[in-house]
Amino acid sequence: MSNADEQAGPAVSGALAHRVPDLGALELLLAVARLGSLGGAARELGITQPAASSRIRSMERQLGVALVDRSPRGSRLTDAGALVTDWARRIVEAAEAFDVGAQALRVRRDSRLRVAASMTIAEYLLPGWLLALRAQRPDTAVSLHAGNSTVVAERLLSDEADLGFVEGLSVPAGLDSAVIAHDRLIVVTAPGHAWARRRRSLAAEELASTPLILREEGSGTRQVLDAALGGLARPLIELSSTTAVKAAAVSGAGPAVLSELAVGEELAMRRLVRVPVDGVALARDLRAVWPTGHRPAGPARDLLSLTRG
Repeated sequence: MSNADEQAGPAVSGALAHRVPDLGALELLLAVARLGSLGGAARELGITQPAASSRIRSMERQLGVALVDRSPRGSRLTDAGALVTDWARRIVEAAEAFDVGAQALRVRRDSRLRVAASMTIAEYLLPGWLLALRAQRPDTAVSLHAGNSTVVAERLLSDEADLGFVEGLSVPAGLDSAVIAHDRLIVVTAPGHAWARRRRSLAAEELASTPLILREEGSGTRQVLDAALGGLARPLIELSSTTAVKAAAVSGAGPAVLSELAVGEELAMRRLVRVPVDGVALARDLRAVWPTGHRPAGPARDLLSLTRG
């Protein structure tokens, strides 16, 4: 043997899982030791006696030693079987402790859900989804942080949220996503504004060159509008929530571009008027997002399922 071989130590052949019996086999051996009967052990574990015998033989072949002596009077452990049983007991006890710990982790995970969502989704879609989730998981405490799409990504990547929702054109770096809904941005203004009385559709160029009531930079609405028009005039007013933009438009401060989801009531009540626009598409996807490689689990998975329903 070379010096390198001596330093490396003995070679390990095969994975541990292939050399150590599985938990089911070890539990069967413990039951045989406790009951003194292979048939009794099989009944306790809910399997047939032939299946129990086959499992014991398989374990003996795997370990290379006889574990159980079978006779008409019952089953007795061999000396090797008694030694393996002592080891098996420690393995099963460790597995039980592992299971208890894993269950505690699941309970802790399922006791809370932290959601981060951009404004339109937070205000107009999430309330219904969260009510449905509460019916499924009444013991889960839910917290919701509303902010623009940039803020949502930051909270997910810093482990301050379990699931996020965004409205922008692209998925922020470091996140995976699924499209959950589709939305359309529309131009609205108060009934007294000159645009409300026009007979022709607004040209995209005029919209781009007109100061508008806008969301802040980083919002999904602003990103979609800016990309669709190839640039925007300096905002008339810049506000940090959909509700604030809508209120400013209703007051007559100027035209705004808002989600169709956000202005249904105002359009129906004629507090706002929709202004048709030619030559520009303002559709967008609404997405659920989560850190790359960490598929939503527990309450986050259930909420994601509800959005698709």
